[in-house]
Amino acid sequence: KQWYQRRVAITAGVNVVIFGKGVVGQLHEGDDFGKLALVNDAPRAASIILRDERCDFLRVDKEDFNRILRDVEAKTERLKENGKDVLVLEKLSRSDGSQSNKYTVMAGTPEKMVEYILDSCVDSRDEDDNDFFAEDFFMTYNVFMPLEKLCSLLMSYYHGNVKKDEGYHVNGADAGGLDLKATEQKKMRVVRATLRWVELLDQKMGEEAELSMFIGKLRAALHSDGMLSLLAQFERGLDTTEHMQIHNNNTRKKELPAAQQWTQHSPHLARMSASSRLQKLSRSGFEDADETRILKREALIPTTDVKFKVHYPDHSYCTLRLPLGSPVCEISKQASEKLSICPEECVIFELRSTGEKIIYKEQDTCIITTLTHNGRLFAAPKDGIEKIKPLQEQEGPNSSSFNELEMMSSREIALQMTLYDFELFNCVHESELVVSIFKKHHFPGKIVGNLDCFLARFNEVQHWVTTEICLTPLLGKRVHLLRKFIKIAQHCRDFQNMLAFFGIIMGLSNIAISRMSQTWEKLNSKFKKLFKEFESLLDPTRNHRTYRLAMSKQTPPFIPFMPLLMKDMTFIFEGNKTIIDGLINFEKMQMISGRIRFIRFARRDPFVGDNLPVVKNRAEIRQYVRNLHVIDNQRTLSQLSHRLEKRQETRDNHT
Repeated sequence: KQWYQRRVAITAGVNVVIFGKGVVGQLHEGDDFGKLALVNDAPRAASIILRDERCDFLRVDKEDFNRILRDVEAKTERLKENGKDVLVLEKLSRSDGSQSNKYTVMAGTPEKMVEYILDSCVDSRDEDDNDFFAEDFFMTYNVFMPLEKLCSLLMSYYHGNVKKDEGYHVNGADAGGLDLKATEQKKMRVVRATLRWVELLDQKMGEEAELSMFIGKLRAALHSDGMLSLLAQFERGLDTTEHMQIHNNNTRKKELPAAQQWTQHSPHLARMSASSRLQKLSRSGFEDADETRILKREALIPTTDVKFKVHYPDHSYCTLRLPLGSPVCEISKQASEKLSICPEECVIFELRSTGEKIIYKEQDTCIITTLTHNGRLFAAPKDGIEKIKPLQEQEGPNSSSFNELEMMSSREIALQMTLYDFELFNCVHESELVVSIFKKHHFPGKIVGNLDCFLARFNEVQHWVTTEICLTPLLGKRVHLLRKFIKIAQHCRDFQNMLAFFGIIMGLSNIAISRMSQTWEKLNSKFKKLFKEFESLLDPTRNHRTYRLAMSKQTPPFIPFMPLLMKDMTFIFEGNKTIIDGLINFEKMQMISGRIRFIRFARRDPFVGDNLPVVKNRAEIRQYVRNLHVIDNQRTLSQLSHRLEKRQETRDNHT
């Protein structure tokens, strides 16, 4: 196998030629070639053409090369074209800690990285080597390269016929003829790479119109080239991927009562009218039904139709139905009609319960899922914004649900919270993490609505805990609620629901609760000790080391503390350059995709609570945890706290 050799030029010089690119470089005395093919056990991607009739070479066989590589050569290899670095490779380490003879990409041009994937990564998935380059690339490529360019590069590779003198050598072949076997291998690699790409897209493939067009072109090319066997393999792969996606979606879907539709994790959507819980959200799997009907949840996509209210300065409102991905300018256009002003003079903004106003830009999309729990969408003329006050309904509840909670099992509340949180968690697509961190305006047409709803749930749980205690006037009942919330937190931890666990603990740590010294003094030492243990997991020192150690011991399925993971990804994004010396810094992409892979690991298995005893009021509890009523105005919560316990001291250490 001639391509399993590395040759070193001794005298004269040679040209490096790549099909479709021509001469990409020159080698001189002491230079070498063939190392990339050698380290990856792959055919050469370039041909070496003599510039002089007389040229001597030193041939190094694979066995000798590996020995030299281990003992002498550095861990990093740099490939050049026209005198410039185009690919930087680093030697892999196996899962057992030993070094591999294979390399992975640390930096490179987009074109060269695509070529590397097709030449070296798609023919096999070696579990002994921790090379996730292809997977990482398809998860993060849109950060540094538009989708249409990736499709173009794949098609260019597909149509790149291989000549028998271009590096894919066949003994005894006539020079200049086509190497049909090598050409077919190139086409097969494009098919395999496309299938891996589609597999990673999961349920969001419907968003990628450009990819759908590319798949159509690839089908047509395979048919036109007479590659019917490969076309059949491609179709089977697409069918298998689609089947897996349907299976995964069905596994992840949970049943909801009709009264608790998707709008319950974006409550501002639900409060349109007395019967708003029965609204129909096409494409979200919800239909008009009575209160006992069981419905299923699906992930939100840009074309999901939603009904929502837009309020006016006089506190009247109109109801709109638009796709979730509609830009603000479209909302403004429809909402401005009632104001009798032109859309250009209409401002769309969120009015929060605190009175704060968040003005949206015309190009902003998916704004419905960005509203806070008690936030409302308003439309007003530019000169009439300042005088608008929050609606009375934005104040939140005025009484505690203590009596309802008293009748509910702490374990069952934690179970239903975990089931619901897993629904939200499973709806979040991996691409939303990348879009969110790398800013939405870089990804036109993309939404992060599922991620918005999942993160909003954490804030909702925090405010729920604080609200319930602040609305309970009797000291004994407040102490009882304190114990109950600590028990619910304990069960959430047992269910490995760290989102709800931290939400409850941070709700109890809110200054409005922590200052209630009388309430904490009445709490028995057992629960004080338990709460102190839980608080220690919130310790931010040494980069949240306590929490990270606890998470390292978790086994799927579990729900991580998502705000911290998003903080990690933001730190990676802001602390590392995307482009260094003209090359894509793929180490940054690997760090991002590593966090995404952690999410995939967390929800690898479905959460099932069937082994727990059934309680009579399970449906009531399920409805309650999916429709929490909260006060999200910190000033209001503090005022309520001071009315209950007038002393200004805070709880330093009640042990």
